[in-house]
Amino acid sequence: MDNHNSGTDRHNKAGFAAIIGRPNVGKSTLMNTIIGQKIAITSSRPQTTRDQIRTVYTDENGQIVFLDTPGMIRETRNKLGRYMRRVSTGTLGDADVIVYLVEPSAYIGAGDEELIEMIRQSGRPVILVINKVDTVKKDALLPVIDAYRRRMDFQEIVPVSALEKTGIEDLTACVFRYLPEGPNFYDEDTVTDQTMRAIAAEIIREKALMLLSEEVPHGIAVVIDVMKERTDKPITDIEASIICEKDSHKGIIIGRGGSMLKKIGAAARYEIEEMIEGRVFLKLFVKVRPNWRDSDTQLKNFGYHDKH
Repeated sequence: MDNHNSGTDRHNKAGFAAIIGRPNVGKSTLMNTIIGQKIAITSSRPQTTRDQIRTVYTDENGQIVFLDTPGMIRETRNKLGRYMRRVSTGTLGDADVIVYLVEPSAYIGAGDEELIEMIRQSGRPVILVINKVDTVKKDALLPVIDAYRRRMDFQEIVPVSALEKTGIEDLTACVFRYLPEGPNFYDEDTVTDQTMRAIAAEIIREKALMLLSEEVPHGIAVVIDVMKERTDKPITDIEASIICEKDSHKGIIIGRGGSMLKKIGAAARYEIEEMIEGRVFLKLFVKVRPNWRDSDTQLKNFGYHDKH
């Protein structure tokens, strides 16, 4: 056996890991924590992530391309919901290993039962990751592990806290064990396949999700109409449209005297400036597109179409 396995002759591993789980288990937070910067938006509302987002983690062992998926929704009331579901199931087929994220509860609901069945049928190796372990006592994890073990044989079980950044190194080491040998897919300084425009649109949507009342957020999309740097000043001009389904929603998004739109804009601008490391002039518009979530054309216009 070769004992002088130095960094130069170590076999490089590279592959795809699908992060899957019910809405709100912390998939996007976990992915942002692993790569050390924010790519996927997070919020306490289900269905925050609508699309497959690829983030790239590279270290001396090789490269993991994480595929973050929409939370698996059981009831799909419209074409957007069906699209999200298709993205989630399609991602399993792209993966070398599945990272199945759950909360530290021994109760396994119908949604997780359905997910376990899907994962089992995929035939991929599965790592069970119990997230949010900072919210429970250590001995409370044993019944959780026991409950899931009864449902399925997992290759590994890893407890983590995406928020407190614990267990993350154990998880990445674990994922590498199930990846094939081969060259990296992306340059080592690539952290996502998302464009700046796409991330900016998602940041605006995240701030809207955080600030708006319950009934509005599922019915909004954000489109970047203009994103360009000025030639005379180090400022990026961004014009974006927040799309909603009803006139009454438009009123809520704009707020009295434009107050809500200003709040969304200020919060989003701050974060976009952090991302692009420069000044941003952000202009937001609100447009009504009735039932856009059920229109193939509108879904395509807003970026929800099968592209991977």
